[in-house]
Amino acid sequence: MNYDEFNHFCGSFPATTHVVQWGDSHVWKVGGKVFAIGGWGKNKQPAFTFKVSDLNFDFLSDLDGYIPAPYFANRGMKWIQQIGTSSELDEELIYYLSESYRIVSLGLSKRKQKELGLNPR
Repeated sequence: MNYDEFNHFCGSFPATTHVVQWGDSHVWKVGGKVFAIGGWGKNKQPAFTFKVSDLNFDFLSDLDGYIPAPYFANRGMKWIQQIGTSSELDEELIYYLSESYRIVSLGLSKRKQKELGLNPR
């Protein structure tokens, strides 16, 4: 996945915003909270950072193509960075970006979720 594809996919979720910050990274937010970052790769290779469950953090931390996310994981947060660039990882990335969006949106206050039209019951 390249950054254009990443931005297109992240922009398909409801109530998202996109900013370029933190060293020209593509930062995607829902309700003002970050759920995905495209950037920070070594040697200008694409890298994608996202929030994960505790179980997925433990699983992905030891898997080729993934590392605990710089900055976030150092502070005890469950964020992973996909550093593998093979197209075989695109399907996994789509899943983990979707999960990150879900986790972050569910972490918003009920009032904020309702205001944004998210997670109706």
